Amino acid sequence: MEFYSQLHTLLCHDATGRGLAQAAPAPDFGALTGSLLSVKRAVILTGFPVNCGGVFRGETDGPGGAANLARALMAVDCRVTLLTDAVSLPMVRAAASCLAPGTKVVCLPPEETKVFAESLLERLRPTHFFTIERPGKGADGHFHNMHGVVIDSMVTDTDFLLPLARRLGAVTVAIGDGGNELGMGALSSLIKAHVTHGAALAAVEAADFTLVSGVSNWWGWGVEALLSAATGQRLLPSPAEEFQLLSAVVAAGGVDGCTRESALSVDAQSLSEHQRLLCRIGDALNESLLLDDGRAV
Repeated sequence: MEFYSQLHTLLCHDATGRGLAQAAPAPDFGALTGSLLSVKRAVILTGFPVNCGGVFRGETDGPGGAANLARALMAVDCRVTLLTDAVSLPMVRAAASCLAPGTKVVCLPPEETKVFAESLLERLRPTHFFTIERPGKGADGHFHNMHGVVIDSMVTDTDFLLPLARRLGAVTVAIGDGGNELGMGALSSLIKAHVTHGAALAAVEAADFTLVSGVSNWWGWGVEALLSAATGQRLLPSPAEEFQLLSAVVAAGGVDGCTRESALSVDAQSLSEHQRLLCRIGDALNESLLLDDGRAV
């Protein structure tokens, strides 16, 4: 389908020059859309810490994408739980309140994390488990930032959640942009070949669907676009809503993961740059698809 090709091209614009977005293959869009349409209960894990002069803060990439995912899934009658740790909790709460009000947000404890999470997932029984912009361990057993620096002291270990979710019968979906994110294991060879410090930072855990974009947040729009096309609902946010979303995340303490600045930017890309891409995704829908009543999506 031509729209899938257009969407892949837009999402894989390598705005940050990290290399993975251009190298990664397109997912099986038909299978992905079909799986998304069957979702009943979803858990979305996010939150990537940034060291700001000894103070750990959550980055602006992740919470916004998770909120867009939540809104899209709720539109197809899915019960959604957002999962994060203490560093990113304020940003995730702010994003959810802005774009997906009513979504439950759960904070993982730093101690006995596995016991807590196992009990949580046993109770929730997700049909789908998403991870977006969440640190994943490399082959050396450590978490790394984009520079290959070990960041274990900043991260609550959540690597065990992907195999746990799979054992409980959930479809696993991983979203990332640089290869050091949880669930990127299926692309390990590409990460090592195309990403700076890839040999050190390449995450080892793999997901059923591996979704790569130039900025992880963008795949929130990607899921909204796919479900818009499949259901006839208009799910993409407006540029104004995206401004409100990013503003809320920054006001809650979020920082740009590349610049470490408290600014309306994500991965060193300004708000206006993100809004332009959002509009181009909307244009692709308008050009390619029709709603059941004959009006353009």
